[in-house]
Amino acid sequence: MKLIRGLLHNAANSNKFINGCVASIGNFDGLHLGHQKLLTHLIQKSNELKLPSTIISFEPLPSEFFRSSPPKRIYPLRDKIRLLKQLGVNYSMNLRFNQQLANMDAKDFVQQVLLKQLKVHYLVVGDDFRFGKQRKGDFQLLQSMGNKAGMVVRDTPTCYNDDKRISSSRIREYLATGNIKASNQLLGSPYQLSGRVRHGNKRGRMIGFPTLNLRMPDTIAPAHGVYAVRITGLADKTLTGVASLGKNPTVAGKEVRLETYVFDYNDNAYGKYVCIQLDKFLRPEQYFKSFDALKQQIDKDANTALQYYER
Repeated sequence: MKLIRGLLHNAANSNKFINGCVASIGNFDGLHLGHQKLLTHLIQKSNELKLPSTIISFEPLPSEFFRSSPPKRIYPLRDKIRLLKQLGVNYSMNLRFNQQLANMDAKDFVQQVLLKQLKVHYLVVGDDFRFGKQRKGDFQLLQSMGNKAGMVVRDTPTCYNDDKRISSSRIREYLATGNIKASNQLLGSPYQLSGRVRHGNKRGRMIGFPTLNLRMPDTIAPAHGVYAVRITGLADKTLTGVASLGKNPTVAGKEVRLETYVFDYNDNAYGKYVCIQLDKFLRPEQYFKSFDALKQQIDKDANTALQYYER
């Protein structure tokens, strides 16, 4: 899958859509079971028409542009791209959401972006999709303009779990309270965060718990705290460990990091791309008065995680 940032201003990208595409528009935060149903439809149509499947999204998300305290994201962008690739999408187009785009009339967006730039032959959207200036664009507008231009437009019905709508907001609520099991039921797969292992401050190594250090955006939804985790990308098999997500208040940390202590692993991990699967929320993030107290608590957390995986 290829990530395209912005509109098709260069020939190389434009040529990829010379024959058009099938597309969908949305935030796709979480890529939950509802999103997956839509994307399955999209990819089936892509194969049938022999045209590339394309997701159109925005950076920042519109809610982040308009609101001072927007909802947290389920996944960082890199994980959304990773999951779109796993699902088989060909292209992810990220349009920069700025004042110019916010002011674009819905009809102009259809004409300039969907029809002129991407030459969309088939468009799939959610049943509650709104777009354009003041969110005046909707399914009826898309279908009306599509009928005139030869673009087929389809919507997808809402998906339910336990008689409740599957939504990104529900998943955010579960993650914020450490309810990983409930969030996974709506996501359709275990919740994972990924990244390339980078050098940290080595404090974990100094107290006997060397950690994999992944930098995370401030905007992700999971509760800050300690988790039992599974790790892939370090060895031929899945490893287990214990991880701390947060700013590490004991050392007055300012960046959100995912710091993972891997059981029975002593090799050099720097530069490796890893996935950390959050399996069980163990406790909230907390401040410790001394490194000795922190070390004692990490030891307890590690034992708790070991017991969880030995069940």
